[in-house]
Amino acid sequence: MIGCRDWARRGVPPRSRAPEERAVSDGTWQRDGNGPPQAHRPRAVSRPSRRREAAAGIAATLAAVLFAACAEDARTGEDGGSGAGGRSTTVTVGTFGVFGYKQAGLYAEYERLHPGITIKESVIERNDAYYPQLLTHLAAGGGLADIQAVETGNINEVVTTQADRFVDLSRVKGVRRSDWLPWKWDQATTRSGRTIGLGTDIGPIAVCYRKDLFAKAGLPTDRESVGRLWAGDWQKYIDTGKRYMARAPAGTVFTDSAAGIYNASVHAHAERYYDHRGRPVYRTSRAVKESWDLAMQAATGGLTARLKQFEKPWDQAYANGRFASVACPPWMLGYIKEKAGAEGADKWDVAAAPRPANWGGSFITVPKAARHRTAATALAAWLTAPEQQAKLFGRQASIPSTPASYAMPLVRDARNPYFCGAPTGRIFSAAARAIPTLVIGPKEQQIGTAFTDVGIPQVEQQGKSPRAGWKAAQKEIDNVVDA
Repeated sequence: MIGCRDWARRGVPPRSRAPEERAVSDGTWQRDGNGPPQAHRPRAVSRPSRRREAAAGIAATLAAVLFAACAEDARTGEDGGSGAGGRSTTVTVGTFGVFGYKQAGLYAEYERLHPGITIKESVIERNDAYYPQLLTHLAAGGGLADIQAVETGNINEVVTTQADRFVDLSRVKGVRRSDWLPWKWDQATTRSGRTIGLGTDIGPIAVCYRKDLFAKAGLPTDRESVGRLWAGDWQKYIDTGKRYMARAPAGTVFTDSAAGIYNASVHAHAERYYDHRGRPVYRTSRAVKESWDLAMQAATGGLTARLKQFEKPWDQAYANGRFASVACPPWMLGYIKEKAGAEGADKWDVAAAPRPANWGGSFITVPKAARHRTAATALAAWLTAPEQQAKLFGRQASIPSTPASYAMPLVRDARNPYFCGAPTGRIFSAAARAIPTLVIGPKEQQIGTAFTDVGIPQVEQQGKSPRAGWKAAQKEIDNVVDA
C-alpha cells in the first residue's frame, strides 16, 4: 500500500483504509454522528424582522417570568455548594451543542473528587435557539442553570449589556488571568475589569487538503511545502487555486465555498465589523472588503463547488471528492472524517493557513441568579483549568484557550491518523498563539451571517453580480444593527 509519504514521489492515491474506531485520544475526534460536529455549535441563522422578533421576545419573556416564579417557590437559597453535612448539591450546566465535558469524563471525575456534588447538564442543540432563551431567562431573573455557556459571537453583547447579572470569575479561587490567551480573557472582561466568562475552546484555522488531488494537479503534497504555497496571504491561496484549476482532475474544483474563504480571511483581522471603540465599521472595514474581494474572486473565477457549508450537498461532496481543500478549524476534522468516510483515509492532510485566524469558541459563566453559585464557580474554574482543557482536547478536539495546555503531551504530541498522521496539536497550537486580539461587537454573529449566508450565495449560487451580493448583505445587516 502506498502511504502518505509516497504522494510526492508517485502522485497516485493509496488504497483506502478504515478509520480508527476509537473515539478517544487517537486524534480522530469524532463528535457527533448527525449534522455538523457538535464542537461546531452551529452558527445562528439570519435574524427575523424586528416586528416578528419583538413579538417572539414578548411571548418568550412572559413564559420565562412564569417559569421563574415557579422556580423561585422551590428555591432554598445558596447552600455553599460543598455538599457537606451529608447534603447533596446538584450543579446544573446549560450548554448548546456538545461541549464534551460529559463525553471526556470530566463531570464524572469532578464528582469523584467532590463527594456530594452531582452535575446535571441540559443541552440545546443550536446556539440560535439557546442564546435568545438565555437572554430571556436573564431578563426574568430565573430559569437559569448554575453554569451557562456563551458562544464567542455573543460574548460582547453579554459583557456590554448583561454583565451585572453575572459573577466576577476573576475573583474565584484557582482562576489566574495568566492561564488564558490574553485576547480570550479580554473578550469576557468589562471595562471596569470584571471577568464574567472563563474561556473554553477556540477555533484556530488551518487548511485541510486532498493530497491525491493536489498531486494530480501538479502541486506539492507534503504539508510543509503546501503551507509555503500560501504563507502570509490568502490571496496566495486564491492564486494556488488558479494553478490547481489549470490542471484539475476531472469533476473537481479547488475549494468548497466562497463563504469558507471569507470566514477564514476576515477572522484573521483584529477589527472586522466593529472598531476598538465599539462602532460598527462593516461597510468600510478593510478586513471585510479584503475578505469579500477574495470570496468574489473565488466565486466568479470557478474555484469553488458553490456549496453552502453544513448542508447535505456539502456532505456529499466530501464523499465524492468534489473539492481539493477547505479552511478548517479543529472541530471540522471530525466532520470531514465522518463525511469523507473510509475512502478518504490517508488522502486528507492538514497544513498551516495563510494567516492565523480564529473561527469559533465559547465561554462558561455563572449567573448571579444561580442557585448554587459557590459550587458553580468552583466547577467552572476546574473545567477551564489548563489540565482539564488538555484532557478535553484529547477526547473532543477542542483546542484549549489556555497556552499551558499546549505543552502537555495530550496536546503537544497529538496526531490525527485519518489525516496522514498530521501533528494537529502542534499545527493548531501554533496558530492559536498567533491569533490577533479580536474586537467582538454586539451583533458580530448576525453581521457575519449576512455576508456568508445572504450576500455571497447570491453571487456564487445565483449568478448575481458582486455589487448585488454586497447590497443584499447590507440590507440584511440593517435589520439587526443600528449603524
